[in-house]
Parts: sequence; C-alpha cells; structure tokens
Amino acid sequence: MDETIRGERLQIMLTGEELAALDDWRFTRRMPSRASAVRELLKRGLAAEGVAVATPGAKSTDYGVVDSAMSAKNGA
Repeated sequence: MDETIRGERLQIMLTGEELAALDDWRFTRRMPSRASAVRELLKRGLAAEGVAVATPGAKSTDYGVVDSAMSAKNGA
C-alpha cells in the first residue's frame, strides 16, 4: 500500500451529473475511493497537457529546460 503522506486538502463541489460520471468511471476501474479516482484523473489530465509528475527522490538539478543529451548532440 502506498504510504504517501498527503498534507493538503482540496475541496471541490460537483453537480449530480459530474458525481455520477466520476462514480461510474471509478467503479468501472474498481478504484477504492472517490479521492483515488480524482487523483488518477488529475494525473492523466496533467499528463495529457504535457506535465510530468516528479519521480520520488528526484532533485531539482534533474530537471532542466534542455535535455542534456540533446545539448551534447548539438555541441552546446
């Protein structure tokens, strides 16, 4: 089981139709809770927009604007 500590709370309001859609999606995928379904949908939405989720243990120096392999290839 994931032991991630979640220290932030996010409260959202949904319409009945939105809640039904969330629950249908969750039950189809046998997700344990609405919260886990929302987290998964958020992760998928961010990935679709090109936002990468940080790797656990990654350092800020692991991220940059230009890939270091591309820099070496282009003589930078």
